[in-house]
Amino acid sequence: MITGTVAAIIAIAILLALVALHVPIGVAMGLIGVIGFGLMTTFSAGLSILATEAGGIMTNFNISIIPLFLLMGAFTASSGMADDLFRVAYALVGHRRGGLASANILCCGIFGAIAGSAPATTATFTRISIPQMEKHGYDRGFAAGSVAAGGTLGVMIPPSVIMAIYALMTEQFVIHLFIAAIIPGVLAIIFYFIAISWVSSRNPELAPAGKKLSRSERIAAFKSSWAVLLLFSLVTVGIYSGVFTIVEAAALGAILSFVFALIQRRMTMAQFWSALSQTAATSAMIYISIIGASVFATFLGLTQAASELVFWIEAQSLPPMGVILAFVLLYLVLGALFDEVAAMLLTLPVVFPVVVGLGYDPIWWGIINVVVINLGMITPPVGLNVFIINGIRSDIGLSEIYKGVTPFIIADFIRLALLIAVPGLSLWLLQIMG
Repeated sequence: MITGTVAAIIAIAILLALVALHVPIGVAMGLIGVIGFGLMTTFSAGLSILATEAGGIMTNFNISIIPLFLLMGAFTASSGMADDLFRVAYALVGHRRGGLASANILCCGIFGAIAGSAPATTATFTRISIPQMEKHGYDRGFAAGSVAAGGTLGVMIPPSVIMAIYALMTEQFVIHLFIAAIIPGVLAIIFYFIAISWVSSRNPELAPAGKKLSRSERIAAFKSSWAVLLLFSLVTVGIYSGVFTIVEAAALGAILSFVFALIQRRMTMAQFWSALSQTAATSAMIYISIIGASVFATFLGLTQAASELVFWIEAQSLPPMGVILAFVLLYLVLGALFDEVAAMLLTLPVVFPVVVGLGYDPIWWGIINVVVINLGMITPPVGLNVFIINGIRSDIGLSEIYKGVTPFIIADFIRLALLIAVPGLSLWLLQIMG
């Protein structure tokens, strides 16, 4: 008779093997969870757990923010409003050395708050920002590196789909995560600006200054971007002022992004159906992943492996911070191999109980979790954002992109160390707002 911990280890090993064979992570987790639960109890109980978890998630009103935010991002990207963002950012800082790269970071931050997805943000600005930077004499590796780093803001700047998933899986209030992410998100943009300034000052040829627009041209850029700026302002202010609930804000954002695209005559029928199909496919993948992770987490709870892991860690007399740093290393590896949803769902059922058991704040860990997974998405030897750029722009080699993204990786490591050393940076606003 094997123990619960051994059963959990075997289950995790099988899960990793299935993922390596390209079985969808949600399907793999759900399958192992049902079989594992069935072997430890009865298969009828295992199937009952699957039905219960699936029903609970599909009828959870709060989870509807995921497809709504995804739809808002899809409408915004397909209607060309993301291009408007770039023009505004260029009008503000494009005339400075490294200004176009800074403009790209600013755009990624705003668009990321709308789209809520790192891959979507990266893919969108690979097509928008890199050609513009190349046109103005930027080194294409550095241009691609700024897009890869800026893409991570898609899940760092609230509202964020991955934070919503974390809140759902850990039974936290999603608005608390959004509030806690404000300062870390702003720090990400500031640190990226510093990295760009440092690179451009050391080697001006990598990021030369662009043309300074006249006052009338800057005003025209802002006027042409009224829709996306108004959309961002309404959704963000509405959430944090309490005028809208998070679900209402997501619904309003999806509707307004569509209405604005129609008003500006930027939405064709083909683009409309493409946005719907992209949203449906991504939402289905996320729902299946969440259901599978919930079933797998229920099975792991039955094994009591997380509790035994906490007891084992305590018996080793390891400092709690040592455990946190070990988890950070784990997430760096997983973030390089999987997208942000898969990396989080794969580990959350095991890691979260350990972190909370060690006395750490679950909201703080949620922010650290997101930051580390994002860092993994631009870190060699893989880095999902890097591969997305290379897939769209095959003429830009992986080595060029890795070289270009290195200053941003250094900036992210500094920010991560700061957030770990000073938890108040993540929790201060939340404490003030009660």
